[in-house]
Amino acid sequence: MQKRPALMIPQLGESADAPFPDPESALRYPDGLLAWGGDLDPQRLRAAYHQGIFPWYCEDQPILWWCPARRAVLFPDAVHVSRRLARVLRQGRFRFTVNRAFEAVITGCAQPRGAQEGTWITADMHHAYLRLHRAGLAHSVEAWQGERLAGGLYGISMGGVFFGESMFSARRDASKAVLVTLCQHMLRNGYALLDCQISNPHLAAMGAVEIARPRFLRLLRKHADRPAPSFPSLFAPEPSAVD
Repeated sequence: MQKRPALMIPQLGESADAPFPDPESALRYPDGLLAWGGDLDPQRLRAAYHQGIFPWYCEDQPILWWCPARRAVLFPDAVHVSRRLARVLRQGRFRFTVNRAFEAVITGCAQPRGAQEGTWITADMHHAYLRLHRAGLAHSVEAWQGERLAGGLYGISMGGVFFGESMFSARRDASKAVLVTLCQHMLRNGYALLDCQISNPHLAAMGAVEIARPRFLRLLRKHADRPAPSFPSLFAPEPSAVD
């Protein structure tokens, strides 16, 4: 049996309620690597997100847990809507739903992109987030053209924070439209923060910024436990006026 290289970070205990190390103890290189091992039990995942920690690993690795020194976040009132995207939204090119096609969205997010050969959304990750969805913690937002799924995103909702995991587009502008629509609903319903985890040019163009880990953890402590509307209710139709 091939021996795995030693990881100079703590190994999580087998019990789902085994504590995580202090996020501030994460390595500088690779940036944010905090712990390894454990499993993707819903209780453990809930505890991880509550502390600003997320799993990210490949098929040939043990489960790796991260909390980077710089965190990519999107404040709902700061989402950037380009002129082109504003026109797409005005035209009603997409119809949006929540939790209608969670498994299809996570499957779409797992598809390799461009020159990418594999995916970090392993079979175990896929199964774990399906369990979180059935438990009412993980949610998807979908964009449709007719009855065809054009794009979507999924993540974890906790108090006034949404932890975005991944998004995909099968049609041009679909993931951007989903992200803007999500932020608009979050803003109207008092959500404070969309966690994007790690920045990339696409997210930066949409308004995501990087903040230091201590600030992110303070925002998390402030907003993750406070009362907030249930995530699906964010997308409920506005009540009609009654004369």
